Amino acid sequence: MPVPPPPPPRRHVLVLGGTAEARRLAAALAAHPAGIRVTTSLAGRTARPEAPAGEVRIGGFGGAEGLAQWLRAHRVDALVDATHPFAGSITANAARAAAATGVPMVVLRRPGWQPVPGDRWYDVPSLAAAAEALPGLGDRVFLTTGRLGLAAFAHLTGRHFLVRSVERPDPPLPPDTEILLARGPFTVAGERELLRAHRIDVLVTKDSGGEATAAKLTAARELGLPVVVVRRPALPEGVTAVPDGAAVLRRLGLGPAEAEGAGGTDGTGRL
Repeated sequence: MPVPPPPPPRRHVLVLGGTAEARRLAAALAAHPAGIRVTTSLAGRTARPEAPAGEVRIGGFGGAEGLAQWLRAHRVDALVDATHPFAGSITANAARAAAATGVPMVVLRRPGWQPVPGDRWYDVPSLAAAAEALPGLGDRVFLTTGRLGLAAFAHLTGRHFLVRSVERPDPPLPPDTEILLARGPFTVAGERELLRAHRIDVLVTKDSGGEATAAKLTAARELGLPVVVVRRPALPEGVTAVPDGAAVLRRLGLGPAEAEGAGGTDGTGRL
């Protein structure tokens, strides 16, 4: 009797994760009937990250060259960058590694926030620019840009900063800083009460997008507060993003029928 040929190896997808979108995508890939092998890479900056479906690795790759070596060594068929919209260096390294290895790359980015009538937004390109924009906007600042990069505000005196983050930020911090440890999602009523209780004059936030932390924008609008919005870094040249997991699955050639539960529409191309 002839021996049947061995089954083809499972396609291997590496997800650069750390976001809720990355976890949902990993779950959809791991459960897909095509038998996808999915590995999620976490940077290790969060002490107790929520484990995604499939395989998990922790820690950096050592730049674009290290990531390219990993892609080759682990026979990765597709690379998905589903990191935070402000993880610019990771995205740049991923793009270089994908180009060096010929591995197809997809960037998954939740859509950014857009102002609506009644908003008082001040768009800035960086945290340093946000610090420069604060004079004249108020003396009591609600700072919701995360625990990294707060050194950009450390030189500001004569202002009270309420800093909210998931984990305690490291110094340097502004001289008058109050730390609030909390994880979203947040409600509009809760954010409104927080702004009132702390007598906040101005909100500073990154354009992270998504619903989990958008309630603060509504609360600020209702209270007539100015909002300094740090806009996202530009994607590397030649790199485009899709807005949701369904679009990623279609980019991987898995089709819209199999993408149920991943959310949204858009995206073309195949693995």
